[in-house]
Amino acid sequence: MSWATHPSAEVTARKSPSRTAGQARKSAPRIDREGNEQKVLIRWLKGEQRRGKQVGVLLEDVTYHVPNGGQRNKKTAADLKMQGVRAGVSDLVVATARGGYHGLYIEFKAAPPHDAALAKSQREWLEKMEGNGYLAVLAKGVDEAKAVLVAYASWPETVVAGEPEVMPHGSEWRKATA
Repeated sequence: MSWATHPSAEVTARKSPSRTAGQARKSAPRIDREGNEQKVLIRWLKGEQRRGKQVGVLLEDVTYHVPNGGQRNKKTAADLKMQGVRAGVSDLVVATARGGYHGLYIEFKAAPPHDAALAKSQREWLEKMEGNGYLAVLAKGVDEAKAVLVAYASWPETVVAGEPEVMPHGSEWRKATA
């Protein structure tokens, strides 16, 4: 008797749930390679700071992630857009002026072959930041991003010529006590 004609095969076949038309087959969970690699980069930068390395000391506490991506429901996405979220804004910002630039924007992608294509909005943002005096780069993978950060940290601090303007508004934080 073959397995297909065995009485237990019939019971098994009847008990196994079948998909109805329109039901999607469950797929494996999506792996966020870019996010995982970016976590490795930030962990490395924190480690470089603890080890007293120039890149970590100068850049760790002024580097931050802009959480523009991810899946959101329509209401949250609409609320965030009204609050100023913009398509294409780079993943990482280094808020310190070095090498004649005002700061650094890094569009981070996973290392090849898992890298995603650069979206039109991301390219436009990099171009806009470059035009506004920032260094704007596309880094594919942890190693390339590390090289960018090490090079940027090695450049001299950008010197501002003349005295900065005084902003008469929004300075209440200076008067507040902790």
